[in-house]
Amino acid sequence: MRNICLLSIMMLLTLLLSGFGQAETNIEGTTVQYSAKGVVMKGYFAYDKNIKGRRPGVLVVHEWWGLNDYARKRARMLAELGYAALAVDMYGEGKQAEHPEDAGKFSSELMKNFGTAKDRFIAAMEFLKAQPMVNPEKIAAIGYCFGGGIVLNMARQGVNLKGVASCHGSLTAVALAERGSVKAKILVLHGADDKFITGEQIEAFKNEMKNAGVDFRFIAYPGARHSFTNPDADEYGKKFNIPVAYNAEADKMSWEELNRFLRQIFNNKNALWDRKSGKQTMVSRNGNVVAARYEGNPPKEKPKVKIFTEHIEDPDWKLPINCFFVDGTGKAESIKIDPESLADTSESIH
Repeated sequence: MRNICLLSIMMLLTLLLSGFGQAETNIEGTTVQYSAKGVVMKGYFAYDKNIKGRRPGVLVVHEWWGLNDYARKRARMLAELGYAALAVDMYGEGKQAEHPEDAGKFSSELMKNFGTAKDRFIAAMEFLKAQPMVNPEKIAAIGYCFGGGIVLNMARQGVNLKGVASCHGSLTAVALAERGSVKAKILVLHGADDKFITGEQIEAFKNEMKNAGVDFRFIAYPGARHSFTNPDADEYGKKFNIPVAYNAEADKMSWEELNRFLRQIFNNKNALWDRKSGKQTMVSRNGNVVAARYEGNPPKEKPKVKIFTEHIEDPDWKLPINCFFVDGTGKAESIKIDPESLADTSESIH
């Protein structure tokens, strides 16, 4: 049986070296309306219709421009990972800014009236939790620029979230976090060359988090400026002469970090995820590994892969570079991999 399985793998590798099967997604993205203190809010809700049952929900808070295509794109990207995502409207009526002066007015007005901002955030959260495909016990929030400041302040004020992640966001506190008040784990993804954030602000934020006993991580990407995740940032920078710029490498790395963070806080097996340990990549949906790839030199430790009911070990790790194993998502219907077995293996490959 062992030899037959290994032979089957090798034959499949030949077919799959040019790419690997991915579980099909069927993303539904729609504009939705909810209200906050009588104001109509126009958000954007995205989820994968092919995933059955409830899944974690993620709120996406927009940049100071308002709820635009970039925020909607991030919501769809989260849906592709297996989450239900609501791109939040913080300004009301779907209002957007076309110029930094207007964006500054909209965002600063809301931050000065943070009670209103909190009402709108909570309204969005309750809308998301009420959706039939969402697990209301597993909610997180991510924010970009202005939105990053919003989600950090929601965490500071004890809003019941599993985690919040800020991408090139403001670090300024509306009210300092108090020990024991912050329920969410916090991830800050920062551009090391961000001209809007000072070193003093970073140090103050870190001290605040430590003093409040918050579980947080702060990651700075060298060479990355403000708005480094937004491909439109270069155009904004030139058009309005503001120090923002897209950084493809930092965008990719921060998205992977966010992906890991969400998996960690949710312990989610419904997600389609791209996990990297060294140069190994795995993709999983609904708790089943649908693809695994290893690129580069053989690892020091031999990997174990569970196929059907047997553990298969290649004692010399002679499988070729760019190996793919795929379960019932295309050509390799006969092979199924135990996700727990492969996930454990990934921890030991560096």
